[in-house]
Amino acid sequence: MTPQRILFATMPMDGHFSPLTGLAVHLKQAGHDVRWYVGGHYGQKVCQLGLHHYPFKQAQTVNQYNLDSLFPERTTLKSPLARLRFDIHQVFLLRTPEFIEDLTEIHAEWEFDILVHDVGFTGGVFAKHILGVKTVGVGVVPLAESDAYVGASGLGLRPRMGWFGQRFLGLVRYLIQGYALNTCHTLYNRYRRQYGMPAASDFVFDDLIRTADLYLQSGVPGFEYPRQRISSNIRFVGPLLPYSKGKKRVYELLSKLSTFKRIILVTQGTIERDVEKLIVPTLEAFKNEPDTLVIATTGGSQTNELRVRYPIHNALIEDYIDFNVVMPYANVYITNGGYGGVMLGLKHKLPIIAAGIHEGKNEIAARLGYCQVGIDLKTERPKPGQIYKAVDTILSDITYRENVQKLGVELASYNTNELAERYITALYQECPQFISEEIIA
Repeated sequence: MTPQRILFATMPMDGHFSPLTGLAVHLKQAGHDVRWYVGGHYGQKVCQLGLHHYPFKQAQTVNQYNLDSLFPERTTLKSPLARLRFDIHQVFLLRTPEFIEDLTEIHAEWEFDILVHDVGFTGGVFAKHILGVKTVGVGVVPLAESDAYVGASGLGLRPRMGWFGQRFLGLVRYLIQGYALNTCHTLYNRYRRQYGMPAASDFVFDDLIRTADLYLQSGVPGFEYPRQRISSNIRFVGPLLPYSKGKKRVYELLSKLSTFKRIILVTQGTIERDVEKLIVPTLEAFKNEPDTLVIATTGGSQTNELRVRYPIHNALIEDYIDFNVVMPYANVYITNGGYGGVMLGLKHKLPIIAAGIHEGKNEIAARLGYCQVGIDLKTERPKPGQIYKAVDTILSDITYRENVQKLGVELASYNTNELAERYITALYQECPQFISEEIIA
């Protein structure tokens, strides 16, 4: 193996950064020179991984933490499509020239061979053209490539394979990409022409996927919709998960878990601060169920307040929880639909209840329902009764347990980081792809 100089570049957001950390450390341990370009507090996380960090210089750090404070006009946008269009412009597309400047400076100092970037990082396609490097895109959300069988990504529409269904999805896709988000595509093509590239005929996010030399999709075909076709550069690699040192924290209640008939794990992720959305309704739903233990992780939001509010013996409320420790004991996983958490839950063969709509979480929740490995509540604010009923349905219907067992076996069959390394090795050695991959049709 010839060691390569590999630069990781990610948007400064948890869901874009964290899933790539395990792969980055794996590649470093395999002997490659791995470095990382990212902004904000993620630089400290890069250093903790033992990797060299290149900070954003020209690029502005824009993410869910500061979006409203940087752009207060965003709070006045009531339409979900208007807000989505605004976010695509400000978080992703308008950062493109800044990314190019920074990447060009890094390449002049350290001539990296390969750029590994998440799907939302727009600098990848331009680095390929301007710097002549190989690019590896990474899908950190469900496969977002347009297809005749699936709806426009971001709407949470299930596939339709009949003639009328395809015409309906085609019309929706045309209205979204051709009208509602047309300014996004126009801006993307303006940058392409600015840097001496032809205009893209594919919609912007399709082009970002299809122009990468290699596109590694986190997940497995069994958690994907049927498709008419899939681009030849796309490879499923199993669940891309955050780096873990393997040290497991043992919680005090683990020795007492056998006293409960069922255990429910609930999380809103590390970003969502409004505990009234999902954690409170779950605690309310089961506060009078002494045989049901609710393990809630708050991400550091109102933990002590919740403990005072729910001084019940059947609730464990923590800032953070090692999911790898808890999930083997749990019966149901309730989440707002973060892709990494869903992948981990499915890997542990946990049926899932999802209550998420924004930031593409509706796509993840819809797939859970379609694959019958969970229930999509189709809301971000479920009532306690909805949660109680969903848990009862999942635990009483054997279909969910059978399907999640099958999907868990499929996920476990992928040695994710080693497989991704082999694909990347084949890329820089310019070998034919050694594994053919077909999505279930």
